[in-house]
Amino acid sequence: MSRVVVITGASSGIGRATAREFAGRGDRLVLAARSPETLAQVRDECRQVGAEVRDVPTDVTETGALDALAATAVAEFGRIDVWVHTAVVMAYGRFDQTPAAVFEQVVRTDLLAAAAAARAALRHFRSARRGTLILTGSVLGHVTAPYLGAYVTSKWGLHGLSRVLRQESRDLPGVQVCLITPGSVDTPVYRQAANYAGRIGRPPLPITTPERVARAVVDCADRPRREISVGRLNLIMRVAFTALPGLYDVLVGPLMRLGGLTDRPVPPTEGVVFRPHPAGEAVRGGWLPDLPGLLRSVGDTAASAGAAAGRRLRRRLASRPATPGSGARASTR
Repeated sequence: MSRVVVITGASSGIGRATAREFAGRGDRLVLAARSPETLAQVRDECRQVGAEVRDVPTDVTETGALDALAATAVAEFGRIDVWVHTAVVMAYGRFDQTPAAVFEQVVRTDLLAAAAAARAALRHFRSARRGTLILTGSVLGHVTAPYLGAYVTSKWGLHGLSRVLRQESRDLPGVQVCLITPGSVDTPVYRQAANYAGRIGRPPLPITTPERVARAVVDCADRPRREISVGRLNLIMRVAFTALPGLYDVLVGPLMRLGGLTDRPVPPTEGVVFRPHPAGEAVRGGWLPDLPGLLRSVGDTAASAGAAAGRRLRRRLASRPATPGSGARASTR
């Protein structure tokens, strides 16, 4: 039987990839994000593969917005089986150079809105005595990095909150609280971020795809687990942070400036912290090469080159004079 899945932050990045992944499984979706235009595009993408979808433009930081979203999902489909919270914003800059209003809005979006989503979901799950809440954390909820103070603060808080929620749900075996912990992911969030560091941010290597994280989310909905880490260096970073704190703190600043910031200058900007930028919303952020497109391009080039070589060979053969007696020899074979 298809599940009813609520996804917040569904217009871009991991949330949009997750919506597509659930849609491909035939689940019924309630999609939420700030931008009505982009959200309608995601709705149509999911409907094209046969999914039943309701899009609900929602600012997760508004009081009561997530309770209203839950009520809409229940009114539309009768229940909620899975709630996936992916809404997130970022801000680059030293703590003392990041405006207080920006810092607080990042925490409000990334932590307090996640708590509001958990409250709305768990209220319904406790009544139904079943359901799965999936929160999107980060490896930066286990380690720290400079120039991302508000984001790190939010993700550390979210990791603590998810642990508390699991402890408080032990009396309900049918209710699961899960955490997806990605490392660097190829999404638009880095370019969309507020920035007071003077240079555009980027995901440090190695970078994974939002589709891979989305598959982990759906797998977690199928087989709930406490935490799923998605990223090849996540464990190494956590071990270094815990076992070698002095060395970690010496190296993380230069590594962040080298791998986490580009050379492209950017003036101070609020990014999408307070309002969306629909034109910048997509599944991918363009930090990884489009391998399928590259392979298609290479294949097309190879096919064109092969066809051209074949035409040249045929022209040479056609223009070559016949060998004397060749016809006679051929007729005796």
